Amino acid sequence: MSKRDLNKLTIKEAREKLDKKEINSVELTQACLDRIESIDKKVNAFITVCVDLALEQARNADARIAKGETGPLLGIPYAAKDNILTKGIRTTSGSKILENYIAPYDATVIRRLKKAGAVLLGKANLDQFGHGSSCENSVFGPTHNPWDLDRVPGGSSGGPAAALAADMAVFAIGTDTGGSIRCPASFCNLVGLRPSYGLNSRFGFTPMTSSTDTVGAFTKTIEDNTIVQQIIVGPDGHDATVAQNQTPDYQEFLKKDLQGLKIGVLDESFEDGVDQGVQESLRDGIQELKKLGAEVVEINLPHIKYSLAVYYIIMPAEDSSNLARLDGIRYGYYDKEARNLEEVYKKSRGEGFLPETKRRIMIGTYVLSAGYYDAYYKKAQLVRGKIKKEFDEKLREVDCILAPVQPTPAFKIGENTADPVQMYLEDVFMAPAPLTGLPSLSVPAKFANDLPVGMQLIGRKFDEGTLYRIGHAFEQATEHHKRRAEI
Repeated sequence: MSKRDLNKLTIKEAREKLDKKEINSVELTQACLDRIESIDKKVNAFITVCVDLALEQARNADARIAKGETGPLLGIPYAAKDNILTKGIRTTSGSKILENYIAPYDATVIRRLKKAGAVLLGKANLDQFGHGSSCENSVFGPTHNPWDLDRVPGGSSGGPAAALAADMAVFAIGTDTGGSIRCPASFCNLVGLRPSYGLNSRFGFTPMTSSTDTVGAFTKTIEDNTIVQQIIVGPDGHDATVAQNQTPDYQEFLKKDLQGLKIGVLDESFEDGVDQGVQESLRDGIQELKKLGAEVVEINLPHIKYSLAVYYIIMPAEDSSNLARLDGIRYGYYDKEARNLEEVYKKSRGEGFLPETKRRIMIGTYVLSAGYYDAYYKKAQLVRGKIKKEFDEKLREVDCILAPVQPTPAFKIGENTADPVQMYLEDVFMAPAPLTGLPSLSVPAKFANDLPVGMQLIGRKFDEGTLYRIGHAFEQATEHHKRRAEI
């Protein structure tokens, strides 16, 4: 393999070459940096590229390897979503109000990757504060899908996904509040895990919806995803929601076949509104899972139809509360021409937030206000409880639930920006997992009209291993994940 093509390696492949001394981390990192330099002007995946830091971390990794040290991510370059705090490197959240914010500490996920010897290439683009399903809603401009530069990569973690899909990194880290890992994974032909709520620490990234925020990995294969997840999992003493569970060896699940497993397919997967190509992709995936020995049954969840409405009440309510800290006083952008405290708030927030962020603040404030709290927010939480109960009961009968990730393949840039409701409808199949706290995995499936399509697997809480087991078996039996975007 040419040194110029090292950026195309998976984590497993890169690890083997590093351990055999066939390559070093500096060469691997430089190949990624060269790729960024040559094509990111077309993709716009990165907000900040850390050339000097990346090469320094690569040299440190090579020194550790030279001393006989090894580790699954030692010397492996990655991209991180720009709402994840990095000490000494700006974290913008795709916004003007945090355009020059530099955190004084690392997020837990960054700290753990740093300790493992992974090499941070830079911070990747996103819908501002995670507000979107397309990665168009950023003050740094839209990110383009490497499979078709006229289309969106999905959001809100579109930057890290596009960086990986375009081979500018070997893996990437994103966050998923309502679908922000799974959507870009589906649109960009990647593996993307939304872990169970309470599995990975959320400490150190700008919060959106505190009761549904999670952090996870984009990778080129299921096995690569288990490698990253094994490093970032578990409590850290900072996030009280993280469970004290003993972490399983996720790679052990990859050794098992699908005999004896029962998979439930959501009835809604084949209703009107779901693209015919997506339906065909799912049917193809279902047939493959049957061939692999899994029992596949149709299931119905009566309250799932309310998931999107519930999510778009609870999410903006918590979001507006979290964004209250960005007031132009403690940190971030402020309007220097403001004449009094009220103007500081109005002008700083008015100029610092994009329209979608303002929309969510207004919706959230409205549903929490006196006279509307009981009618909207409280009722939404009650329905959320019913949805969770139904999922938990059904997951006692089946080992996982299968559904589309998105109702359509990647859409054109600008196609849905004038219609917020249409953009929100993109989350229809992704909202249930956040509301229930369940893990969800997007696996590359059959393409539709030459565009990637993801197959979504939703599992029992803290049972990521079974999702990896099913995803890996499917991956090994198909070729979809091997297709790479060409720019």
